[in-house]
Amino acid sequence: MTDTDAADRSRSAPDIRKILPVIMCGGSGTRLWPASRESMPKQFIPLLDELSNFQLTAKRFAHPAFGKPLVVAGNDVRFIVAEQLAAVGVEAEIALEPMRRDSAAAVAVAALLAERRGPGTVALVVAADHLISDMDAFVASCVAAAEGAREGYIMTLGVTPTGPATGYGYIQPGRPIADTGALRVERFVEKPDAATAARYIEQGYLWNSGNFLFRADAMLAELEAHAPDVIRAARAAVEAAASDLDFLRLGADSFAKAPKVSIDYAVMEHTARAGVLPVSFSWSDIGTWGAIWEASERDGAGNALKGPVEVLGTRGSLVHSDGVLTTVVGLEDVVVVATPDAVLVTSRERSDAVKDLVGQLKAGRRPEADDHLKMYRPWGSYQRIDIGSRFQVKRITVKPGHRLSLQKHFHRAEHWVVVRGTAEVTIDDQVILRHENEAAYLPIGSVHRLANPGKIDLEMIEVQVGSYTGEDDIVRFEDVYGR
Repeated sequence: MTDTDAADRSRSAPDIRKILPVIMCGGSGTRLWPASRESMPKQFIPLLDELSNFQLTAKRFAHPAFGKPLVVAGNDVRFIVAEQLAAVGVEAEIALEPMRRDSAAAVAVAALLAERRGPGTVALVVAADHLISDMDAFVASCVAAAEGAREGYIMTLGVTPTGPATGYGYIQPGRPIADTGALRVERFVEKPDAATAARYIEQGYLWNSGNFLFRADAMLAELEAHAPDVIRAARAAVEAAASDLDFLRLGADSFAKAPKVSIDYAVMEHTARAGVLPVSFSWSDIGTWGAIWEASERDGAGNALKGPVEVLGTRGSLVHSDGVLTTVVGLEDVVVVATPDAVLVTSRERSDAVKDLVGQLKAGRRPEADDHLKMYRPWGSYQRIDIGSRFQVKRITVKPGHRLSLQKHFHRAEHWVVVRGTAEVTIDDQVILRHENEAAYLPIGSVHRLANPGKIDLEMIEVQVGSYTGEDDIVRFEDVYGR
C-alpha cells in the first residue's frame, strides 16, 4: 500500500473517537393529533420552529465531538427523512425498518452498525422529536457520559426535574462511578401519578430522558444476556440488509421476528451496567399539546398562539391553526388545534388523552386518524380539494426533475390542468408537454406518467372521474422509487 492509499483510507475510515449519533425516527406522535399523523408524524413537523424537531436534532450533531449520524426510520418516511436532512445540509446513513418493532430492535440494529465502524465505537441514541435548547450543555453532557460508556457502562442522561411531571419515567440514582460525575442506576420506574412523582423529586430521582450512550460491544453483550430474541432477529436483519438508493434496507423477514419491546424493558431494567449522568439543561419530549404549550412563547395572558388565530378573554391556552381562521372566546387552560380536515378541543390537563381519542377514531375507521389531506411523496405532494361519489379533485405538486410511476387505473379517468411550470405527460405511446393553462386527458385504462422536466415546481389540478377513486386503484409498471 502506498502512502497515498493509506492517507485516503485514513480519511474515509470513521474516527471511533467520535461519538456516533443514532437518531430514532419511529413513532407516530398520536398525542399531537391532528397535526401529527401516521402520514406525517410529529418529528417531521415544524411545531415550535421553522425547522422540524428532526432537523433540529440532526443539526445538533454538527459539533466535532460527533461523527456522521445514523438515522433509523420506517420505510414509509424514508424520503421525508432524506429530504429534510438535505434541506439542512446534514449527511447521514439511513437504515430502514421494514415494520415497527419498538426501540429494542432499533437499538440492536444501531449497536450492530456501530460495531462495524470499529471496535470501541460509542453510540448515542436519541429520539428525533425531543426539544433541547442549550446545545453547549447538551454536547458537554454527551462528552462526559461517553467516558462512562467507554468504561463499559450503558449510560443515560438523567434530567433534573423542574416539577412533579407525570408524563416522564424516572431514574433512582445510586453510588458514584469513579470520578466521572456519573452515578450507578438503582432502578428505572415508569410514569407515576402526581403524588408519587412529588415523592420521587424529594428523594432525588431524575427524569429519564431516553438518551443512551454505550460502547457497541457492551450493548450487544447486554442484549445477548437479556433479550436474545431481539439481537438474534436484528443480527439476521442486518446481515440480510441491502442498499437501495441512499438507504440501507434491513431484511424484512428477519426483522419481523424481533419482539415488540422497548430498550428500557428489554435491557435497562435488567442490566447491572446502567449508569446515569445528571444534567440540568432544558429538555422536553414534547409528547402532548400541554408540553407544546409549556415550551412555546406565550403572551401576557399565558396564551401560545400559532397561525391565523384570534382570542378574546382567553387565558393559559394553546390555539394552533393550520390555515383556518380559528377564534376562541372566554376559555381558560384549553387546547384548540385546527387543521383543514379536523379540529381538536381539549383541556390542557387532559391533553395526554388525545392518544386514546385517536385509537377511537381508528376503531371507527376514520381516515383522518392517520392521513392528512396533504400527502407527501418522494416526487412531491398531493392534497385533496374535494371528493364526491364519482369524482375527486386534487392539487398535485411535482418537484423539478422528478416523475411519478408509470401506471394505470381501472375505474377512473383523469383530467390534468397545469397551473404552474411544465408537465411532461406520457399517455400510452405518446409523450406531450403541457404548460400553464393547458390540460391533458387520460382515459380509463391508459398507461400514463407525469414528470416535471423543468427547473421550478410543477403545480397541477387533477380531476378524477369514475366509479372508484381510491388510492389502491393503481397498477405500477415502473417506479424509480421502488414502491
